[in-house]
Amino acid sequence: MREPGIPEKWSMRKFARGDRSRLAKAASSQAGSPLPNNTPESGELSAQTPALKLQSLTPKRKTKDRPSLPPNIAPPPQKLPKWLKNWIFWWGIAGFISSGVGIVAIAMLLKLPAAPNCPAIFWPLATATVRMHCAEVAANKQTLNDLLEAISLVQALPKNHPLRAEINKSVQQWTSDILDLGDRDFQAGKLQGAISIAKKIPQDVPAYQVVEQRIASWQSTWKKAEDTYAQSQAQLPKRNWHEAFMAAVRLLNVGNDYWATTKYEQLNRLIETAKEDAISLDKAVALGDRGGLDNLLAAIKLAQEIETSSYSYQEAQALIPKLGKQMLDLAQLALDRQDAEEAISIANQIPASTNLQLAAKDFITIAEAWQSAWLDTVPGLEGAIAIAQKVAQERPLYNKAQELIARWQLEIEDVAHLQRARELAKGGTVGDLTAAIAQAEVVPERNPRAIEAKNEVNRWRTKVETIEDRPYLNRAEELAAVEDVGSLQAAINEASQISKGRALYSEARRKMRSWQQLIEQIEDRPLLDEARSLASIGNLPLAIRTAKQIPSGRSLSREARSAINDWEGQINARVNWLEARQIALQGNPESLVKAISVANRIPNSSPLRYDANLAIAQWSNRILNIAQERGQSDIPGGIGVAKLVPLGTEAYAGAQDQIATWEKVLNPPAPN
Repeated sequence: MREPGIPEKWSMRKFARGDRSRLAKAASSQAGSPLPNNTPESGELSAQTPALKLQSLTPKRKTKDRPSLPPNIAPPPQKLPKWLKNWIFWWGIAGFISSGVGIVAIAMLLKLPAAPNCPAIFWPLATATVRMHCAEVAANKQTLNDLLEAISLVQALPKNHPLRAEINKSVQQWTSDILDLGDRDFQAGKLQGAISIAKKIPQDVPAYQVVEQRIASWQSTWKKAEDTYAQSQAQLPKRNWHEAFMAAVRLLNVGNDYWATTKYEQLNRLIETAKEDAISLDKAVALGDRGGLDNLLAAIKLAQEIETSSYSYQEAQALIPKLGKQMLDLAQLALDRQDAEEAISIANQIPASTNLQLAAKDFITIAEAWQSAWLDTVPGLEGAIAIAQKVAQERPLYNKAQELIARWQLEIEDVAHLQRARELAKGGTVGDLTAAIAQAEVVPERNPRAIEAKNEVNRWRTKVETIEDRPYLNRAEELAAVEDVGSLQAAINEASQISKGRALYSEARRKMRSWQQLIEQIEDRPLLDEARSLASIGNLPLAIRTAKQIPSGRSLSREARSAINDWEGQINARVNWLEARQIALQGNPESLVKAISVANRIPNSSPLRYDANLAIAQWSNRILNIAQERGQSDIPGGIGVAKLVPLGTEAYAGAQDQIATWEKVLNPPAPN
């Protein structure tokens, strides 16, 4: 607050700064001394201001700071700083102050009243505006509970409320926001969660059918995705991989992120796994079909690797016992070859997954029993029986073991007979062998060793017959060595004493046929040689008659027949050659064509074939010459003759060229 009569520029603040010049000027003005007009302060202090009050405002200064001036001398005027005289500065200050005042004024005008505290509101008495405000605040949080709270706040207002149109619009938006939250769950694969969210929307909201439509859309999309997934899965047991994959691809367009990503990838992995398992199963089957221990073990391993969730699991589990059975069969084959060690080794490798462990163990027991039985001794058979008796009654191969025990019990006596027979046969004489045969024949035909005994009997009997018949065959060979008809016939007679069914009968018959052929050759060779001699001098008819004296079925009958055919061909060639030349003498085209046909009957092996070929070439050229002569006056007639030239003859190509030339003359091309 400044004193009256003192200008604002002379406030206490400025006096406090010790402005001596202004104080002196004020004092002199109070005493009636005018200030110069060029001073800044002229006219600023009123002459009516009491000097006393001015003095009271003058600050006290220590005299030691500045020496006082005489009262009649005015202090020199002080200059203001340049920046205080700059009008741009003052304009800037004024603009800044004006802008600040405007901003403060606008803020005061636009300042909203304090928002209500929604949680503390007593809603039965709340106005519609407050409800709308608090509903908006809650809805802006975009959570399910807040959106439902927002709808609840405004839905409590009357249906005919003036703000109902705005309220319904907001409720529709909040309903859409809640459905969007449900759609997030739906897209994440939580169908029931999405439906649960949607069903929390009050049924009295405007356009509630949108909620029902959205739920129906979700359910329809989900059902379509499930059906597509099931369709793809249904193709897997049938191994329709392409159809399964094409069905899986449809999930990408089903309209749900969960089915288009997670379930699609899951289905793709399922298809690939099913395909790989099917390939493994097929490979296992192929290995099983190929057979062999290594292949069967590899096949079982492949089948075991197929997991329980695989579509091929049941097939794989059904295949494993079959492969195990094949291993048992393989072991049985080794046992049939009397290779017990190999059989036991195979049986020991049968995996437990085949469920054939008990059968494999029993098989090993039986194989060990066979090892003892194959010793072919009574102690060996008794040991085999003892081992086979280890197979318990409840075991898979119990019946097989009992059959073998019964067999080996019968064999014990048979083996004794065979052992005695073999001992007798070691002497090697007819008597020893005959005694061995008698001992072996004691074994009954129905006993297990009957076949073995019979084989031994046959072997010893063959030895007996060989010993008895070999002298006949040896004497026959000595007689045949002379190689005349009488000696060969005597050899045949000697060998024929070996009767049919004896051990040396086949050998005797083979030698007898050889000696008979020698006899026939000795008897028939002179006739064939004479026939060839007659043919060489040209007497072919007599040569033929001579060769025909060799009967069919004799050693030289085939050779004689071949010579006869050759000679008859030569005779026919002469006849045909003579006939062809006689026909050609007629000289007309038709006779020449016939002559060529007859000449072609002469075989290539005939000496006359060369002459016939020369004649055929000459006759074909003669036909062409006749055609050319006739064509000079009668082209169609010439063409007719030229066509008679036979195919394959020397003149045939020339005849065809001539025909083509004449046809061009008869049928000239049309002018362009």
